Amino acid sequence: MSAPDDKITTKIASLPPSQPFFSLEFFPPKTAPGRENLHARLARMARGLRPLFVTVTWGAGGSTAQKSLALAEVCRRQLGLTTCLHLTCTNMSRAVLDEALAQAREIGVRNILALRGDPPRNDEYKEEDEEGEVGRGANGPAGEEREEEEEDVAFVYAIDLVRYIRKHHDEYFCIGVAAYPEGHVDGSITTTPGDGTQDPARDLPYLVEKVKAGADFILTQLFYTVDAYLSFERRLREHESGVFASIPIIPGLMPIQSYQTLRRTAKLSNAMVPKHVYDQLEPIKGDDEAVKTAGVDILVDIVERIKSEPPVVRGAGGVDTIGLATRRGFHFYTLNLEKAVAFVLERSDLIPPDDSSDRPDGESEEVAIVVEGPNTAPGTTITINRAPHTEGRTRRASSIDPHNSVIVEDIRSELLQARSRDPANSLSPAKIKPAVSPTPNPPTIAISEGEGSLGRAATWDDFPNGRFGDSRSPAFGEIDGYGPSLPLPPQQAITHWGYPTSTSDITSIFLKCVDGQIPAVAWSASAEGSGGNAPGGGGLSAESNRIKHWLREMNARGWWTIASQPAVNAGKSDNSEVGWGPKGGWVWQKAFVEFWMPRGEWAGLRERLEREGSGEVSWYMGDCNSTVHSNHPENAVNAVTWGCFPGKEILTPTIIEHASFRAWLDEAFALWDQWAALYPRRSATAKFLRELVRGRGAGGGREGGEGEGGYVLVNVIHHGYVDEEGLWRCLGLKGGK
Repeated sequence: MSAPDDKITTKIASLPPSQPFFSLEFFPPKTAPGRENLHARLARMARGLRPLFVTVTWGAGGSTAQKSLALAEVCRRQLGLTTCLHLTCTNMSRAVLDEALAQAREIGVRNILALRGDPPRNDEYKEEDEEGEVGRGANGPAGEEREEEEEDVAFVYAIDLVRYIRKHHDEYFCIGVAAYPEGHVDGSITTTPGDGTQDPARDLPYLVEKVKAGADFILTQLFYTVDAYLSFERRLREHESGVFASIPIIPGLMPIQSYQTLRRTAKLSNAMVPKHVYDQLEPIKGDDEAVKTAGVDILVDIVERIKSEPPVVRGAGGVDTIGLATRRGFHFYTLNLEKAVAFVLERSDLIPPDDSSDRPDGESEEVAIVVEGPNTAPGTTITINRAPHTEGRTRRASSIDPHNSVIVEDIRSELLQARSRDPANSLSPAKIKPAVSPTPNPPTIAISEGEGSLGRAATWDDFPNGRFGDSRSPAFGEIDGYGPSLPLPPQQAITHWGYPTSTSDITSIFLKCVDGQIPAVAWSASAEGSGGNAPGGGGLSAESNRIKHWLREMNARGWWTIASQPAVNAGKSDNSEVGWGPKGGWVWQKAFVEFWMPRGEWAGLRERLEREGSGEVSWYMGDCNSTVHSNHPENAVNAVTWGCFPGKEILTPTIIEHASFRAWLDEAFALWDQWAALYPRRSATAKFLRELVRGRGAGGGREGGEGEGGYVLVNVIHHGYVDEEGLWRCLGLKGGK
């Protein structure tokens, strides 16, 4: 069991009044190599950055329960970090929550972030009508004591979970709750964030009740509008109830990793992104390096602005008796990425002094380095571990590019047991020279361009590309770690997708998406578009418009496309349709398409691919039983996008392989269930969607033949990137424009 002072509120109260702090959020990676490499990353960040605490996410409906608990145990027991476990209460049984709380106690976790999670999907909480209207508000009636429901639907709102933990675990856990500076997303009924339909004042009574029920601290939803947060914080501190007078209120911030990630994140959370931020990023949106550099500047400005505002320490009706409100804190949603957040922390002077007691004379470690690389000023010195900060401390030179810089530590951990092949996204290693004499045998912690094997390993996710990235990266997969989610809020999704009850209805929905009449389908990366087959602004991405006629033909045939890209033979990196990365480079692409098709049609397509595309085509097929078949061995890797840029090795941000396809397969099928969950459970639409892709009595383990029913997920890659029509010809398409 952990020590009593491992509660977050105790840790905050022990800080000097003027010392800011920060915390970091992580999610359980999808793949075993990703998990191993996250452990090494956590070790680097724990020793180099020293967060006050870390949080571990919990997948929707408990979908990541064991992985979340395992990651929390690594953080708490192996790394000694104060750890906060997220718990969502909806769509989970009481037994699952009891087990999670029991295991949290067993591994020494003293902190829980109590969240509602996805809206309840049980019939008891939805009106039984074909409109699919949700029967209760997003946050529940303030203070209303609801009768106990049956065991599998006992929790509806976060306040239920707070009350339950306090009732059954008393004061053992320090409990956090979420707050929304710009209003809860469920309060928005339009597609435009910040248009006035979200209202923090509407949410306030529910937040008051959560604190009264026993919440100890507040973490906010991410935001990029500082004025909105400061106004929200003052509103809480000055609230007439007095319940917010001394409770820690920690703003949530997400470093900007790419332009499309920012847009998708803002869409999902309904966070308003100020115009000046988009104006700054729009001209460089195709260059992830430049976006990350600008993103660091944007986040640093936000942190510095909040730090400059004196906290409101005394509110109406309450007094901050222990000074919790005087400590400025920041919570970073890392997306399991380390470099951008490390630069934000370093430049914002948030990294605390190293109080390790195992060094000679109790001195804090101070390691400075000189970085020499193609994107850094020669002889630039950076210090990241030092004694207490001073006004004259070394700052990061503006010429250093955070995209190409990593935190590297000489830890021989799980990384050395990972697969030996070079990471697809590796960059040239820099030359690192010690600038000062360190204490005997110190850990080597440095910001560099990639030092040795560890440095190169840490560049795997320089270009995080969701499920098409390197499956060994801790950041592989979705952007938030909460599990697959629909790209549209429930009411918008129903508005655009209607109430399908036949395959022709589904075909119509996909065709409307290809034609730009609706913003997204369930598998779109976002409703804003992010390349491939993800529509944006009413239609496909610019590059996918090149293959629109083939995509229309596939969808009309009943092969519903969810991802694709055209073949490109040497396009300029600043090309408005296919370009990416720094200017002055060249990019290439192999054509691929991923789609749903009737199980009974797969055998015929496979025969055609083997006949027409022998030696030029790779394919993957997966069914609802998580069975994957391919014409390549499991360790084969298909780089389908690559680029050459001045001063860099070849970069390959888009990869399709067995491990990534398998990880995505279950999520892809789960999105059918999420779509069905929008409707009353016993409705014709919900029943149709649940049975459509799985079929009645569909067999498992075989590739599927005529009469088995259901659908399979297929991904086909054509390696002849100089042949623009090769893929579509192998699929038997006519291609009439």
